[in-house]
Amino acid sequence: MKDNSKRIIICATQVPFVRGGAEYLVDGLRDALRDHGHSVDVVSLPFAWRPHERILESALAWRLLDITQVNDIPVDQVICTKFPSYLVRHPRKIVWLVHQHRQAYDQYGTPFSDLVNTEAHRSLRDAIFRMDRRGLGEAQRRYAISRNVSQRLLHFNHLDSTPLYPPSRYAQRLRAGPYTDYILSVARLDKAKRLDLLLTALAHTRQPVRAILAGTGPEQAQLEALAARLRLGERVRFLGFVDDATLIDLYAQARAVFYAPIDEDYGFTTVEACGAARPVITTSDAGGVLEFVTDGVNGLVSAPDATAIASNLDALVTDSNLAARMGTSGLPRVRDITWKRVVQKLVLP
Repeated sequence: MKDNSKRIIICATQVPFVRGGAEYLVDGLRDALRDHGHSVDVVSLPFAWRPHERILESALAWRLLDITQVNDIPVDQVICTKFPSYLVRHPRKIVWLVHQHRQAYDQYGTPFSDLVNTEAHRSLRDAIFRMDRRGLGEAQRRYAISRNVSQRLLHFNHLDSTPLYPPSRYAQRLRAGPYTDYILSVARLDKAKRLDLLLTALAHTRQPVRAILAGTGPEQAQLEALAARLRLGERVRFLGFVDDATLIDLYAQARAVFYAPIDEDYGFTTVEACGAARPVITTSDAGGVLEFVTDGVNGLVSAPDATAIASNLDALVTDSNLAARMGTSGLPRVRDITWKRVVQKLVLP
């Protein structure tokens, strides 16, 4: 190890059989820290939110974990990511907050939360609030992956944090190609990503706009059934899982990228679209997406309404010059999102 190198453990929460943006973030951080000369490993514990009692068990497991040293050699610091990993005890704890247990926070009282207004669930929610204030409050430094996540933390827990954007794992490979005729979605086929809005909007366009959906998820059957009911036919292709090279090609040749989740934490899709010089079609309630997309500049923002989205789809499909101008305007928005900057902020002196 170099003289200024650290022994660092990244604390990660893993839902078994699920990999997404949070897991890719941890992988990227681990590799970047190693590239900068640090000795790094990931400690990951499984997390399950059903039955609800398992939430407290998962939190307790992190609280009881002792990783201050390994084989009698001190661990210089830990970097914690999402709930409940930041409950781990360590005198030099840094938090890079991906998100909290959103079902107890901003999603509470919405269809996206399985916590309801019962005595048992209110008690559980109160316990999560207390644990978070304690675990997050212990951190020597608090960062969040977006302004949106940072604002939630301040609103609900009265704790400040600094936004620190993570790079896409494709950042160095994205490229700008021709603006062909399809709209691309690479979002997980999940209810919160609202791909039903895209499909319904296609049924309202004046032009025969085509869409390609690359991804898998629990809503695939429902979305395919919706496309059939709307009689979209060959205008929609569900590709399922695609490899990295195919995904980068899809970005490079899309006319635009559709990404309109509900109040997204961050959204790698957004920064990837900007990195590939593609305009983003999104909505006014998309959360972290709006930290990068400005209506009329590098994308089009509308109400979460199929007719309004259809109008934006038509505008970009009928004018390739507009797509190129907006796409190019997105590049500067992600230029400074680098792993070098992340490492500089997260490693304690």
